[in-house]
Amino acid sequence: MRLYGYYRSTAAWRVRIALNLKGVRVEQRARHLRRGEQRTPDYMRLNPQGLVPTLEFDDGTALTQSLAICEWLDETHPAPPLLPDDALARAKIRAFALTVACDVHPVQNLKVLARLRSLNLPEDEVTAWARWAIQDGLKACAALLARASGPFCFGPAPTLADICLTPQLFNARRFGVDFAGLERLLEAEAACAALAAFADAAPERQPDAE
Repeated sequence: MRLYGYYRSTAAWRVRIALNLKGVRVEQRARHLRRGEQRTPDYMRLNPQGLVPTLEFDDGTALTQSLAICEWLDETHPAPPLLPDDALARAKIRAFALTVACDVHPVQNLKVLARLRSLNLPEDEVTAWARWAIQDGLKACAALLARASGPFCFGPAPTLADICLTPQLFNARRFGVDFAGLERLLEAEAACAALAAFADAAPERQPDAE
């Protein structure tokens, strides 16, 4: 399998973590987002959205969207599980993951920030927008964990929630988010950082890191 991504893409980062947790090896192929390599005709045939990640199989079949790829991995490589057997627990973890992947990340990603710049917003206002979007979302995430035991987001082992949280906290630091009140999220991040699957997925350890 081939994973198309970008070292600093939080969506591709999620998939790298999931692959590492599952012990699945893939060939990494970089698409430099700032150079527009995700919009080339050959890549658009794989991923019509022109986004990363894309997981391509030897027969040319391609999977897009990080959470869909992670859930496919969980269904085809069950151990260790990214989602528990209990339906209610699964729903809570998915809700957390979707909060990050659907409500926080999309409104502060490269595409949106580039659009704001094209509207001639000053750079400090663009940064302030990203910071506000991330901080607002992380506060909601912290509230979702208020009754969940640690050290990970939902218990003693990492789940899909942790896979989404760790890269988003990286972006939070990039944009200067205030972490006051987010201590529970930092606790989960620290637990993840102690695992090789998370450490090896970090941007600075990728072949295309700059």
